Amino acid sequence: MVNDRGQLYTMEGVAAGVIMLLTAYIVVSTTSVYTAGDTHIPDMQLEQLGSDVLAMMDTPDTKGEVSDLEIFVSTNNETGFKNAFLGYCNAKAIGADNLHMSANVTYRHASSNEIRDYPLVEPDNTWTGRESAVRVTRWVELEGNPSGVSGMDPSRPRAVLVEVLLWRA
Repeated sequence: MVNDRGQLYTMEGVAAGVIMLLTAYIVVSTTSVYTAGDTHIPDMQLEQLGSDVLAMMDTPDTKGEVSDLEIFVSTNNETGFKNAFLGYCNAKAIGADNLHMSANVTYRHASSNEIRDYPLVEPDNTWTGRESAVRVTRWVELEGNPSGVSGMDPSRPRAVLVEVLLWRA
């Protein structure tokens, strides 16, 4: 004898199958979607690297000594700063990274009370303006005037802002 009980079980089975297939499709499609928010992660990593390098350069070897960063800024040593900064940034276990940089020092002029800056490291010829550069800054306390820079009050310590633009070319 044939009755309508078999038809109900068939409809339940088909509905359950459709639900399982729809669930599987949703799970697979959401895990493989590339979002535009993921594009900033390499920039964040580069910014953290630059920040760590500046912090490391601003840490003296022993108590009472002057940090390398303070020495580079106070002597206005472009070559030394660039070589040390890129040496730390480009260090990898295998090979080297292709990072480039430029740096400015910002200070307050004592007599005119204006904010001024000067280049510590000029950008090299790879800078076109289309690169995705990150800005890394660090405050440095100086005891005297940096060589070649006038207008700072030499009678007291002052803080200058070291600003580094870092990019991959």
